[in-house]
Amino acid sequence: MRPLRILQFITPSGFYGAERWILALANNLEPGQVVCDLAVSQETSDQDLTLAELYPASVGQVHRVPMAGRFDWRVVNRLAAIIREREIDIIHSHGYKSDILGFLAARKAGIRCVSTPHGFAGRVGLKMALFIRLGTYTLRHFDAVAPLSEELVADMARFGVPEHKVRFIRNGVDLEEIDQALCEMPPREPVEDRKVIGFVGQMIPRKGIPDLLSVFDQLYGRDPSLRLQLLGDGRQRPELEQQAAAQASAPGIEFLGFRNDRLALLSRFDLFVMTSSLEGIPRCMMEAMAVGVPVVAYDIPGVDQLIEHDHNGLLVPYGDQQALADSCRRLLADAEWGRRLAAAARKTIETEYSAGRMAREYSLLFAQLMGRGSVSAHMAGGAG
Repeated sequence: MRPLRILQFITPSGFYGAERWILALANNLEPGQVVCDLAVSQETSDQDLTLAELYPASVGQVHRVPMAGRFDWRVVNRLAAIIREREIDIIHSHGYKSDILGFLAARKAGIRCVSTPHGFAGRVGLKMALFIRLGTYTLRHFDAVAPLSEELVADMARFGVPEHKVRFIRNGVDLEEIDQALCEMPPREPVEDRKVIGFVGQMIPRKGIPDLLSVFDQLYGRDPSLRLQLLGDGRQRPELEQQAAAQASAPGIEFLGFRNDRLALLSRFDLFVMTSSLEGIPRCMMEAMAVGVPVVAYDIPGVDQLIEHDHNGLLVPYGDQQALADSCRRLLADAEWGRRLAAAARKTIETEYSAGRMAREYSLLFAQLMGRGSVSAHMAGGAG
């Protein structure tokens, strides 16, 4: 039987959760069953297209689609041409812009379309809010929508996506990639007992990084040997650097930007802290759990799907900076407790959040949409 031909489509904002998700899926699909091409919008000369550079040639071709400005309707025709040339069966989109353009291209080319929502922005400007609203409306007309967290499944009901189109496929990380990276790293050499608190992700308002900086300032006041490393970039970075520079803890804070060696740096954190107000199921947190770093986070939907308090990490009430500081202090002071939490966290990822399991479920969904199996029994959360 001819392999299914899928086109992943994203308008990349860097190399963060959604982009790494696509790479993890591609690395875990069965080559004999699925040919999986990638299309990325190319909007500026300095755009971060790391995903396109790392995408495995053995899985499928990479297509860089020119896009004038932040939104360009001509992309629809360009995608439709790729679909016809490559005989694509299903386009799989990621994000509100990709959903709008991908849906229109699918309809123009007469193929199926699937969306995976990765989360939605919080407070945004009017123009962005209108585009996001159009994107969420478009989801109603997709052949299938596969949210990666239970919170996002609930969002689909709120957006009016018909229940029979919703397929809950839990997020996953590529454990083979992580374990290989860990094996290739040199042993860690302790630096005068200095402990590192870390964050990985986009520097945007919903990540709550101002809270993390404030909490670190408290911790640093008691222990000036502590370090805070922030990996990632984004539009909020200049104001975050300004906040950090004004704090007494400024000498202990490092903004490292986007790093290709993020797994190596992540594995050397003593503590991973997340202060987000809104998440799906955060990939950076899953990676921290997979590499064996203890996690402390605000208790919000999505995060609470990953972390069971005092079993595989610590949760504190959203916005409670004092509780967050206290939890960080206690965990940094008790290395054995941290190791127990980290071991349980790794087990959680192995059993529930592997990319291999995720890829198998997507392959099944793609096959069902093309009439190679029964869909109804698996829709609306039948597989997780």
